[in-house]
Amino acid sequence: MKIAIGADHAGFALKEELRVALLGKGLEVKDFGTNTPDSTDYPDYASAVAGSVAQGAFDRGILVCSTGVGMSMAANKIHGIRCALAFNDDEVALTRQHNDANVLALGARYMNRQQAEHLIDVFLNTEFLGGRHQRRVDKIMDLENQTAQEDHPA
Repeated sequence: MKIAIGADHAGFALKEELRVALLGKGLEVKDFGTNTPDSTDYPDYASAVAGSVAQGAFDRGILVCSTGVGMSMAANKIHGIRCALAFNDDEVALTRQHNDANVLALGARYMNRQQAEHLIDVFLNTEFLGGRHQRRVDKIMDLENQTAQEDHPA
């Protein structure tokens, strides 16, 4: 599995630990930054990670900022992305099973490396259930397509 990962300055330290852990599990990981704890703008990293997942270059994405909120909001602006902000394994499992989330946002302020690694394991190992959930995901994507067409009429 190919994983895209990124963080702003507030998520930098946790992102670094997670990147090493993912590589240690034999996963292919591309780090989209940031590469220092100096102040940065989270939309830049959300866009890079989410864009790479939306284009199909990576199977899943992981984003880390202080709360996870900004990253999730920015990532969800990318067409084809269903980014979930989650803090416990039940949320992560359900967002994969029911929503086919392809990017996970984490809040570094609210969890340590072990907790974050556990959530990522759930995220990477939980399959989308399809069935009635596919209909709902299709409706989410229809909303996204409709909004894009309204913003950019032909």
